[in-house]
Amino acid sequence: MSESRPAVAQNPPRVVVPAGTTAGTAVREAGLPGKGSDAIVVVKDAEGHLRDLSWTPQVDVEVEAVAADTEDGRSVIRHSAAHVLAQAVQQQFPDAKLGIGPPVKDGFYYDFQVEKPFTPEDLQALEKRMKQIIKSSQRFSRRVVESIDSAKAELASEPFKLELVDIKSDVDTSEIMEVGGGELTIYDNLDPRSGEQVWGDLCRGPHVPTTKHIPAFKLTRVAAAYWRGNENNPQLQRIYGTAWESQEAQDLYLERLAEAERRDHRKLGVELDLFSFPDEIGSGLAVFHPKGGIIRKAMEDYSRQRHTEAGYEFVYSPHITKGKLFEVSGHLDWYKDGMYPAMHLDAEMNEDGTVRKPGQDYYLKPMNCPFHDLIFKSRGRSYRELPLRMFEFGSVYRYEKSGVVHGLTRVRGMTQDDAHIFCARDQVRDELKSLLTFVLDLLRDYGLDDFYLELSTKNPEKFVGPDDIWEEATATLASVAEESGLELVPDPGGAAFYGPKISVQARDALGRTWQMSTIQLDFMLPEKFELEYTGPDGSRQRPVMIHRALFGTVERFFGVLTEHYAGAFPAWLAPVQVMGIPVTSENADHLFAVREVLKKAGIRVDVDASDDRMQKKIRNHTMQKVPFMLLAGAKDVEANAVSFRFRDGTQINGVPVERAVEQIVDWVGRRENASPTAELLS
Repeated sequence: MSESRPAVAQNPPRVVVPAGTTAGTAVREAGLPGKGSDAIVVVKDAEGHLRDLSWTPQVDVEVEAVAADTEDGRSVIRHSAAHVLAQAVQQQFPDAKLGIGPPVKDGFYYDFQVEKPFTPEDLQALEKRMKQIIKSSQRFSRRVVESIDSAKAELASEPFKLELVDIKSDVDTSEIMEVGGGELTIYDNLDPRSGEQVWGDLCRGPHVPTTKHIPAFKLTRVAAAYWRGNENNPQLQRIYGTAWESQEAQDLYLERLAEAERRDHRKLGVELDLFSFPDEIGSGLAVFHPKGGIIRKAMEDYSRQRHTEAGYEFVYSPHITKGKLFEVSGHLDWYKDGMYPAMHLDAEMNEDGTVRKPGQDYYLKPMNCPFHDLIFKSRGRSYRELPLRMFEFGSVYRYEKSGVVHGLTRVRGMTQDDAHIFCARDQVRDELKSLLTFVLDLLRDYGLDDFYLELSTKNPEKFVGPDDIWEEATATLASVAEESGLELVPDPGGAAFYGPKISVQARDALGRTWQMSTIQLDFMLPEKFELEYTGPDGSRQRPVMIHRALFGTVERFFGVLTEHYAGAFPAWLAPVQVMGIPVTSENADHLFAVREVLKKAGIRVDVDASDDRMQKKIRNHTMQKVPFMLLAGAKDVEANAVSFRFRDGTQINGVPVERAVEQIVDWVGRRENASPTAELLS
């Protein structure tokens, strides 16, 4: 998952910076804002490099002014806030050693080596100290270090910074902000009155002009993190924070964050009794409880129905296989780190301990595609069978490091709704168009309808096959994606080793983006498995293979829908669709009779005949997010009626039972994704 994609600034202002003049002077003389959420904080040169406002070019240059409320502007504010945090930590904890402190999506972090883990009280004290630093309006000043030796002398007490100096040309500069700009630089925080250095940090920059240009920030949490992400390295303390161009923007973000926490599918999974991750089974391996099983079955059943209507044929494959299969497919060459270790089986030994029959390696499958290739290859195929669309809810297993496992959205055991389409070369374009329409329509049926597309292209370090095939496949996918009318975003190097892909990125109710369906074009696996079909002229021809996952994985899609609906699933997916609540025990038989009618109509219904008071029952089942509650008192029994009660507290009284049953059955049958209310149902 990622958060909502930020809007790109339209026609950002451009200014000319004369030789020998600072960028900040040129910005001020152009009348551009220096305060507020649209204040200019840095500039971008012709090569796309961000520069401090103190930058002084040697020749006249035209630059783009970067405002605080842009993606680049926020990133600079956040990195500057990370420096202020590090200064505060070293003032509060003088023995703390500095790791790295980059900006990240919606915030920043900084890693520290300290004697004891930070506490919530420490964060409060650090926030207070940061506010003092910001208020003092310290100036960020860039200084080029003359040599590596002088840098090491200055950083002698910072072992992690020294390591970065030694490897400065071999780091991921998207995360490590300290080096990578071609020269070693230190950013000093200078006292605004005396000009003396208050604190400094190895950094390539850029930064906002002064600490006063950090309008809003908040420290959010602490976590453990290995130095440079390697578990063999020292474990550090990572402090996360957020920073924004205004207090208003930060407040809105914190509101979204709080809402996201309320919607967290891990929390809702417990509250609604949907699924769990027992320690006895292992990290990233979920079990679905009966209520979760009902939702999952409803999701899968509807998907099966739609696939049947679209001409797919259902196949099944085992969970393990001999290693040879993944040698042929290439997964053992390119994907072994993401697979569970081999199980060495079938070896037979002689009495003297020598090997009579060598064993062989078996692997839990991380992918279904090689199995489907073997199904295609199991007998002769004719062009008349194409496109041949195979579909499987196939369980696969991938080894994810424990640090990245996250609820249902990042698991180790998962069920892919996996389809593989085998078609002739001249069918590819039409099949791709049909596929994209199919997956978008089906996602809409589940209530997701805000999409953009991502085109993942070849990773030059990780691919198989000739360049011309890749170019053809990429161009075809790009053309189909553009014809859809959806926004198309490039993802350079993001393709699997066997072919490029389109992925559907769906925004949920909070505007967060999730990768959903993927469509991958593959000319390579049919070659590796020597797949053939008989063409119209009797010749043997190679099919093209299209990989397509619609949910991605059932588990992840379940988690996404849980958060999208905040646990209040639409009635057609809800585990309990109707709950009968009698006003008194004397009215219960009336609702039991209604229950039988609804059951015969295929509705999941129950009656709460407990001794709790009616208002407590309403509250309990509202908390359980039941879409329809049917109340019945003496007048309802006499009139053979019920009263509707909805999640939002609205109510319709005195509805004849026959009419109530019709409305519920109709609402569920239409697969309405909105929550029913008195207004919608009346």
